[in-house]
Amino acid sequence: MNIREQSIRNLLVLALVVEARDPYTGGHLWRVSRYSRMLSEDGGLSPLEVARISFGGFLHDLGKIAIPDAILKKPAPLTEEEFAVIKTHPRVGRRLLTDHPLERLIESALYGHHERPDGQGYPEGLTEDRILVDAKIVGICDAFDAMTSTRPYRKGMPISTALSVIGDNLGTQFDRKWGERFLELNRVSGLIDHVVGHSEDGLPLLDCPMCQAPLAISKDKAEGDPVFCRSCGSETFLWNDGTTRGLTPTGRMGTPSDLEPMVDRSFIKRMVQEFGFLGDSL
Repeated sequence: MNIREQSIRNLLVLALVVEARDPYTGGHLWRVSRYSRMLSEDGGLSPLEVARISFGGFLHDLGKIAIPDAILKKPAPLTEEEFAVIKTHPRVGRRLLTDHPLERLIESALYGHHERPDGQGYPEGLTEDRILVDAKIVGICDAFDAMTSTRPYRKGMPISTALSVIGDNLGTQFDRKWGERFLELNRVSGLIDHVVGHSEDGLPLLDCPMCQAPLAISKDKAEGDPVFCRSCGSETFLWNDGTTRGLTPTGRMGTPSDLEPMVDRSFIKRMVQEFGFLGDSL
């Protein structure tokens, strides 16, 4: 692995460590990255632009490393004061990337994905003509995944409902051009259906049989392997009937070492291969 690929790998690992702090967001970064790739490809952007935006989608939440657990994992809607803390994560993420060799490739997506065309977004309150395309695309994809994903205090919306929310807020919360493309992308191809509720291509999330928290199970997990829920701490074992996978509780609880956040090395390797040529643009 050359130094450019190592730089990409290190950022991916950091992003996944941040994501692992909240067991309810498993697969969020992959899904936002995948939606961003599909949307930018559909919009006719160049292969380099597509890879850059997809990579930015994977790294957009780096700044949440500074958000306290009590806020990040709160099992209820946030107060105004707590939301103000959440709103600091784009600035923190940009500071984390200061002088990093990949900074200029992902700064726009990381810093601007919560900006809105009507100027009511954050951190800068930019209006539509000042928001860069990376931020416009990743912002739509991030919001869609948030709406369709389950949280401790609510179930994820149906796809049709989330798409309706995007359609009803074109030109205000969401960029009109890219929002319309996102809606059309699902109507024409149905590709979105294969990403919602997944943590990787062909790998749907499983629900913990004890607390119903979504669990991202790596491709390397084999039938009979133990799986631990980092939300309730319970141990289950993985079964596979040849077409679907599921979890059965063992009645035991995981130890502290069982519940440590883990980074799937084979997944990281696949992502480095997907993004590796970005280093050639430096």
